[in-house]
Amino acid sequence: MENKILGLHHITAIADQAKRNLDFYTKVLGLRLLKKTVNFDDPGTYHLYYGDEKGSAGTVLTFFPYEGARRGSAGTGMATNIAYSVPAGSFDFWIDRFEKHNVIYNKPSEKFGEPYLTFLDPDGLKLELVVSKNPDNRQPWVTDAIKASLATRGFHGVTLTLKDIQATAAILTDIFGYKLLEQSGNRYRYITDAVEAASIIDLVQLPNEARGIGGAGTNHHIAFRVKDEETLMQFQRKVSAAGHSITNKIDRNYFYSLYFREPGGVLFEIATDNPGFGIDEPWDKLGSGLLLPPQYEPRRAQIESVLPNLD
Repeated sequence: MENKILGLHHITAIADQAKRNLDFYTKVLGLRLLKKTVNFDDPGTYHLYYGDEKGSAGTVLTFFPYEGARRGSAGTGMATNIAYSVPAGSFDFWIDRFEKHNVIYNKPSEKFGEPYLTFLDPDGLKLELVVSKNPDNRQPWVTDAIKASLATRGFHGVTLTLKDIQATAAILTDIFGYKLLEQSGNRYRYITDAVEAASIIDLVQLPNEARGIGGAGTNHHIAFRVKDEETLMQFQRKVSAAGHSITNKIDRNYFYSLYFREPGGVLFEIATDNPGFGIDEPWDKLGSGLLLPPQYEPRRAQIESVLPNLD
């Protein structure tokens, strides 16, 4: 892999009830619970990670579940739609599953020649299942209820809603190496050729749309993938040289990160592949225990006493 942005690394959103969030993403969507840890900036709140078997970049969706959080409102300056890749012929299964679990969904439609099925999680977060034009050969996490021929493969892409796409598009093309693939009305599809999957960013321009309000059911940030810390710091210099304020390197235990808010208002993260999710649990035990960063370990009893029960 070259010193490039390698598509999406992870996406982080906000939820209300942690147990409801866990049940939906593991029991309804069939994702694997990868990590049960805490928000590093607010250790009284969980940080839950979901993805494929080993938390491969481009499959990881994470949540900060704040019990009793207000419902947010999607709008400009925000990632407004997360799209998962699914196999052709799987929509009937998913519609039936959504019906059984009282999931709100819309009938299938199509954009850029790809069928998609929109649905909402329990907090109103907007998601899609997409049958990609290009075969997605990633191996899915399989459950008793969802076999491999039906399961999600990981991210197809994400939609950013903006009042004006120009400055955001310049970040994607001039710094991250994406290119404009196609346009339909006010939707502009950007793609990177550095990876085969989790490679799409759609920019939707809505100049008269209200600005998004963060809260349960909204996205907090999107993270782009790089292979290692050396590449990460190369992008820190690139972003800074382009006149954008960017953080120092931050250790997130399972990856190293930089953060900056792009001109359209969306919080961007750049995150490394290393060290990965296997550093503190065996692969067959991922997500089985509450894992705390070292600075919070002395407060484990106190933290556990305020976290909601997930059993």
